[in-house]
Amino acid sequence: MIDRAFTAVSTRISGWAGDPFAFILALGIVVVWGVTGPLFHYSDTWQLVINTGTTIVTFLMVFLIQNAQNRDAAAMQAKLDEIIRAIDEARGAFIGLEHRSDAEIQQIRTALEEECQDEDPNAAKPRSGTELERLLRRR
Repeated sequence: MIDRAFTAVSTRISGWAGDPFAFILALGIVVVWGVTGPLFHYSDTWQLVINTGTTIVTFLMVFLIQNAQNRDAAAMQAKLDEIIRAIDEARGAFIGLEHRSDAEIQQIRTALEEECQDEDPNAAKPRSGTELERLLRRR
């Protein structure tokens, strides 16, 4: 129950925090704070207000954004695992690869790149007219 509630809250807040309106609101708060400096004679309390506020917001947002990223990454991994499972030619050993160490993953990536290069010597050197460049031109 707590997990579902936290997921719902973090999804909403993460979505809102990424909205341009949230940036404009934060910028507005900073501008108002800056403009009120002379009114409060740039006191320690005046500085403490912005420092405390930004620290608290940053601290809480780290957890919410990390939660959203963890869920997105887990969902993506599940989708990729399903694609690997569904394709006969795909190697099932790649399912769960994200649980390996960074060094092991790098070794596997290097081996895959070498394997692809052996199959197509020009794969590492795209030239004009290749599929990748056509895809990039579509943007």
